Amino acid sequence: RLMHIPLAFGLIGAGGKPVPYSGVEGASVEDGVIHIRKRRHMVRFSGVTERPAVSLNRGFSAPVTLSVEQKADDQFFLARHDSDAFSRWQAFNTLLTDALITAFREILGGKQPAFAPRLIELAGSIAGDETLEPAYRALALALPGEADIARDIGRNIDPDAIYAAREALALAIGTANRDVFSGLYRGLADKAAFSPDAASAGRRALRNTLLDYLSLQPGGAALAAGHFQSATNMTDRAAALAVLAHRHHGSAEAVEALAAFETTYGSDPLVMDKWFQIQASVPGPQTVDTVKALTNHPAFSMGNPNRVRSLIGTFSSANQTGFHRADGEGYWFFAQTVLEVEKRNPQVAARLATALRSWRSLEPLRQAKAREALLSIAGAENLSADLRDIVERTLA
Repeated sequence: RLMHIPLAFGLIGAGGKPVPYSGVEGASVEDGVIHIRKRRHMVRFSGVTERPAVSLNRGFSAPVTLSVEQKADDQFFLARHDSDAFSRWQAFNTLLTDALITAFREILGGKQPAFAPRLIELAGSIAGDETLEPAYRALALALPGEADIARDIGRNIDPDAIYAAREALALAIGTANRDVFSGLYRGLADKAAFSPDAASAGRRALRNTLLDYLSLQPGGAALAAGHFQSATNMTDRAAALAVLAHRHHGSAEAVEALAAFETTYGSDPLVMDKWFQIQASVPGPQTVDTVKALTNHPAFSMGNPNRVRSLIGTFSSANQTGFHRADGEGYWFFAQTVLEVEKRNPQVAARLATALRSWRSLEPLRQAKAREALLSIAGAENLSADLRDIVERTLA
């Protein structure tokens, strides 16, 4: 059944100004919105005096995913000049995603990934653009997630190559814009008492995003440790802890911060959930062993759904390199744990099992190991209806 899609648009010309037109045919266009009601529309604008860049789905006017064939020059132009915040973000995010997919393929081919200088420069320009709200800049500078990149690639996924591509781009952006990022980071430090208002939250978000980039530079561990120690709120403290655990795993600064966090908040269940989440999402093959060890932590219980979700759920759904470890150990540990959880809470076990729903998109070796793990769950005796339904549908 065809749905009505209201697609807000803009024709953007020099300096980001709208390009006027005198007429349009092929679809109903009202107040800057193309109303899509058929399977196919050929929309023609007349009276256009200059070649515009087309900005589509402005303001996220329709909850749809667009596949747009657009020149890189137009995407760069929109990322700099589009007056619609969503479309401007979408253009930059598309550029980042395309660069990461290209880097992924270069890494699989044994090449060192290279990134367009104008993309790296654009990241610095967005970061330093004081006409943009800090919250927006933080969102724009956040690289597409590994799972999102995998979904766009679609098949023959090697999570290690995706991670390597993402790290290479983060390092390139941080290195080229180190002085700009450092100056912004220092200038965004809160000098007043903590405030939960939106503007303050936006400044914290941008500062923590910059910290993540700067942590890859020389002295990054010390910078993150100082951020952790001087934090006056949980947002900053948890962000610094994540940077230390993820970027500087096993360092003295990371070990000290994790211990200090546990000592301070060990009696607060909600905050400790965050402590487990941060460790479960540390990239790399070693995290399987970390998660195994944490299941024996005094604060962990297989009978506590929130704790299971924070550790096992985070590991399986938010740690692409750890969960999809090349030797399959992540899958086997996961299968055993799902069956253990199922004895206490079949609904939670069934929810956990959905982490392997995209196993067919993996490269062949991981795909085979993931299938074996799913079959081991399916072959268990007295499986609950909830878990059996998820596993059988995943294997079907």
